Amino acid sequence: MRLTRITLLVIALVIAAGFYLLVSKQLEEVEPQLFQATEEAMVDTANVLALFAERSFRDDGFQSNEFREILDAASTRELNAKIFHHTKTNVGVNLYVTDEKGIVLFDSGNPKNKGSDYSEYRDVYLTLRGKYGARSSRLVESDDKSSVLHVAAPIGDSENPRGVLSVYKKQSDVSPIIQRRVSEIWWGTGLIGGGILFSVGVIFIWQYRPIAKLTEYTRDIEQGKRRPLPYLGLGKEVNTLARALESMRESLEGRRFAERYVQTLTHEMKSPLAGIRGAAELLNDDAGVMSGEDRRRFLNNICAEALRADRLLGRLLELSVMEGKSKLDETEVIDLRILVARVVDDLKAMAELAGVNIVLQKTDKTKMVTGDSFMLKAAITNLLENAIDYSPSGDVVYVILESSGANHLVIIEDHGEGIPEYAKEKVFERFFSLRHLRTGRKGTGLGLTLVREAAELHMGSASLEAATPTGTRAIFSIPSC
Repeated sequence: MRLTRITLLVIALVIAAGFYLLVSKQLEEVEPQLFQATEEAMVDTANVLALFAERSFRDDGFQSNEFREILDAASTRELNAKIFHHTKTNVGVNLYVTDEKGIVLFDSGNPKNKGSDYSEYRDVYLTLRGKYGARSSRLVESDDKSSVLHVAAPIGDSENPRGVLSVYKKQSDVSPIIQRRVSEIWWGTGLIGGGILFSVGVIFIWQYRPIAKLTEYTRDIEQGKRRPLPYLGLGKEVNTLARALESMRESLEGRRFAERYVQTLTHEMKSPLAGIRGAAELLNDDAGVMSGEDRRRFLNNICAEALRADRLLGRLLELSVMEGKSKLDETEVIDLRILVARVVDDLKAMAELAGVNIVLQKTDKTKMVTGDSFMLKAAITNLLENAIDYSPSGDVVYVILESSGANHLVIIEDHGEGIPEYAKEKVFERFFSLRHLRTGRKGTGLGLTLVREAAELHMGSASLEAATPTGTRAIFSIPSC
């Protein structure tokens, strides 16, 4: 998935770079284009006004009264011209007139400039020589926003003009239009680029996130973790791959599952069968010589080994049901109070034979959970059987129901010798077993394995801890509903 992220990053950078270049190009052209359009209109204005100015030239000089009256009136006029999104409220054009030597005769915007020599200014200089004259000058050299655009037109004959009329306009008059256009470019391009990046990201996530989930799923399966097939969403082609992987996993696990249980059953059944066979052979060979006490001892051994084999087969069958599942197939709402009470009733006879008393601490509050009643009953039964087996005669085993946060707890506490510290986790491993307190025999080594399998299938946990002052406290935790 690292390559996927790198690819997505590269695509994002390419798209971002492309749109940045596009925006930069557009922004570079906005201001020049707008000034070109403004200059084009100012050329017309300058040439029209130059014709009026020609009439104001007399033999005794330039008569500026008429110009002054018109321009003063124009400067006080209030406008409400809505040019697209821009509203113009006043006249922003001024002009000055020079004679054939470039000396200012009239300036509507700055009357104090009358008499100044503009002959070296580009607009006047070029126009007096029969060329098109225009310039852009800053009022404040350090402020690029103080620029003023000047466009000149000859008064009279363009080859031998009597003077120059130059129209000028501040750049700040058209700055709002430029800013609005720049803002529109940024927003428009940004939305398009963002939409494309978002679409690319969604496509990558749509396609590759399910693959990441499948990769994590296969790694967990490889490590022996139990987890269901992750939800990948509807209508995705990767679901076909997911179903194929799940089918392959079930097929491979089924083969390993069968091989493991055949090997386990063969190995574990050897010990009780050998004991039964040996005792039977001794009873058969020494039928007339063996004392009654020895006969009873060997018969008891046969019964004990047969019971051990029976319990081993029962545990293996229960465990096989659980280990063959990655999730619960069917669930129901169960009241733990009722289920635990049934387990206690079922094991009272076993406890009486062992001389152990079971005390169920009842609670008025419901303990509702969602799960498989068969598995939960099997798990709690195993915990209670272990507590009975490892309790001395005359002792009490306590069964307690509690709640902790979002979980309900089934706590089974005995006061036997307890489990050694090194064995607290090992007892949950398959076929690891400690000797029972009374019989001295080992158990099947499958009971606590079954308990942990049941807990994990129910998204819960199973643990053992030391009881006070001695004994073991088994805790079976399962989420409430």
